Amino acid sequence: MRSDELYLSDILEAADSIARFVAGMDEERFVGDDLVRSAVLHKLTIIGEAAARVSGELGQLYPGIPWADIIGFRNIAVHAYFSVDWRLVWNAVVSDAPALKCDIEAIVKSRHVP
Repeated sequence: MRSDELYLSDILEAADSIARFVAGMDEERFVGDDLVRSAVLHKLTIIGEAAARVSGELGQLYPGIPWADIIGFRNIAVHAYFSVDWRLVWNAVVSDAPALKCDIEAIVKSRHVP
């Protein structure tokens, strides 16, 4: 079984990838670029999958992280792909993913205190 640290690392790596994929883009360009949309949605799915696999103990220690919302987004992206609202995805990309990255970085730092 993988550790929580590995799942947190997965979240950070996916958030970094998303930022690289959309660097210099605006919402209109994002919505019109199938390749970038697909790549971003894949990384958001990885974030949701990792969030679903962190231990319940970790989730309870950090109730400020919207774990259920992250997992729910992943489920919608995977199971309702053809009804994805790309404007909502863009909002997740520019607001939610960077905020989540900061929160996860803080968790990682706090768990590595000597």
